[in-house]
Amino acid sequence: MSEKEKEKDLLKRVKNSDKKAFRDLFSDYHDTLFRFVIYRVQDSDLAQDITQETFLRVWKNRHSLIPKKSFFSLIARISTNLCYDHFRHMEVRNRHEDKIPEYGKSHYDDPESVSQANMLQEKIQKIVNDKLPEKCRSIFILSRVEGYSNPEIAEILSLSIRTVENQIYRALKILKKNLENYL
Repeated sequence: MSEKEKEKDLLKRVKNSDKKAFRDLFSDYHDTLFRFVIYRVQDSDLAQDITQETFLRVWKNRHSLIPKKSFFSLIARISTNLCYDHFRHMEVRNRHEDKIPEYGKSHYDDPESVSQANMLQEKIQKIVNDKLPEKCRSIFILSRVEGYSNPEIAEILSLSIRTVENQIYRALKILKKNLENYL
C-alpha cells in the first residue's frame, strides 16, 4: 500500500471515529507539522500548543474530513490560521498593553505609592477635621467613611436630603481646594 493510499485509509477510519487511526495520523504528521509551525512562530512552546490545537480541531471536525484530499494540506491550513489568530491577538494585546493591569501587582507592592497614599489619607483627615464646619464634617463622614446614603443621613440627622447634598458638595469643594497640590 502506498503512502497516499495509507493516508486515505487512515482518514476514512478517522472520519468514522477510529481513535487508533487518529493516533497513527498524529504520530505520522506531528513532527512535520511542529517544524512547519515553529518556523512561523519561533517559539517552541507556542508551536507545540498550535500543533496540538490543530490535531484537536481535526478530531472535533473529523466527520467533515475528505479522505481523498491531502491531510498535510488540511493541517497546514488549520495551523496557519491558528498562527494568524495568535499574531492578531498579540497585535491587539500590544496596542492595549498599557491598559492591561499586571497580574498579581497591586499598588500595595510599591512602598512609595503606599507611603504617598498614606500621606494623602492623613492630609484628607486633617482637612476634614480642621477645615470642615461641624455639620458638614458629620455629613461627610457618614457619607464617605461610613457609607450611608443621602436619604439615610437625612433621616439620622433629621435634615432634608437637599441639605445633605449641599453639605457633601461643600465638603468636596473644600477638600478639592485644599488638595490642589496633590491633584
